Amino acid sequence: MASQGRHSNLMRRKDKILEMDTKSPPPRLCDHPDCAEGGLYRAPKTRDRLNDFFWFCLDHVRAYNRAWNYYSGMKEPEIEAEIRNDTVWRRPSWPMGGRVKNPRTQFEHAMFDDAFGVFSDGGPEAEAPPERETFDAAVRRSFSIMEIRPPINLTELKSRYKELVKQLHPDVNGGDSAAEDRLKEINQAYAALKKVVPS
Repeated sequence: MASQGRHSNLMRRKDKILEMDTKSPPPRLCDHPDCAEGGLYRAPKTRDRLNDFFWFCLDHVRAYNRAWNYYSGMKEPEIEAEIRNDTVWRRPSWPMGGRVKNPRTQFEHAMFDDAFGVFSDGGPEAEAPPERETFDAAVRRSFSIMEIRPPINLTELKSRYKELVKQLHPDVNGGDSAAEDRLKEINQAYAALKKVVPS
């Protein structure tokens, strides 16, 4: 009998807790005017602020998504450029085939020891490259980003940095986000290399 009494007390407590949960307001209200439902579903406010969201209930997020047009207000050449950038995940690309090579790939081959000369132009009998300092992976990656090879001094590093900044400056590239991302990488690489490159 005592266990039945405890069981019924527990059930009453659970019922009260559930009743309180149904009566408590949702943590966030729907951003649609005159809607008192919970705003559980997010939707971007504009294409310029994709990480800034409205929070809607299910019905209103469906209506918002049906009416959403990422390209609204853009002219046809802007839309084409946007689609072209999205096709390559907003990263630069180089033509395939022929004699045009990706300079970054050429440089990455030079960043590891090719004892048998497989990747060098002269083959296995070519002269071995001179000994170079060993750097950790982060520094080697910084050299790769700057598209330079050690040994290099601080003056040469600054010169290369200025060249890259002139090429990738937002004023030159019309605010291209891929160029901005590349410039950020170069700034970080330059800061890392200044610490290890002799002056």
